[in-house]
Amino acid sequence: MSEQTRNILEWLSGAPLRVFSVLVAAWIAQSIGHRAIVRAVNKLATADLKPGPGFAKRQSERARTTGSVLTSILKAAVWIIAIAMILGEFGFNLGPVIASAGVIGVAIGLGAQTLVRDILSGIFMLIEDQYGVGDQITTLEIEGVVEKVGLRITTIRDKKGVLWYVRNGEILVIGNASQKH
Repeated sequence: MSEQTRNILEWLSGAPLRVFSVLVAAWIAQSIGHRAIVRAVNKLATADLKPGPGFAKRQSERARTTGSVLTSILKAAVWIIAIAMILGEFGFNLGPVIASAGVIGVAIGLGAQTLVRDILSGIFMLIEDQYGVGDQITTLEIEGVVEKVGLRITTIRDKKGVLWYVRNGEILVIGNASQKH
């Protein structure tokens, strides 16, 4: 084996192999986590936790909404960690970045107050079960069916077929025609 071939193999078995390993591990972690979330959501969606008319459908929709939020959080966490590990492989010193995260966090927090408000509103909306996928709601002069609920944005399709993206922090009053008791 020539010196050049040995050098190339030595280089490939170093950083490129470790970066590839990190990417594969992140993909596997995301796949396993996604499968676990889907399994748990399906089990929760089919369980009859609160007997009564209409509660099973509502529970199923709420479980699926929570599942989509958990999947998004898992995906973000896995890939943020993977990117940090890859940057570390290329010699990027993450110590100062992590040390200054508090100062950066305050600056971002002040600059992203609406984003934080939207996410907190979305969390409380999910916990309080104000509405879910498939509900007929009215908010901000929009009347329609909820198609997707996220931590930051709710997607509503009105009667004319227009798809509305509403930030959860902007929803101050909501009418839910699907929760008639």
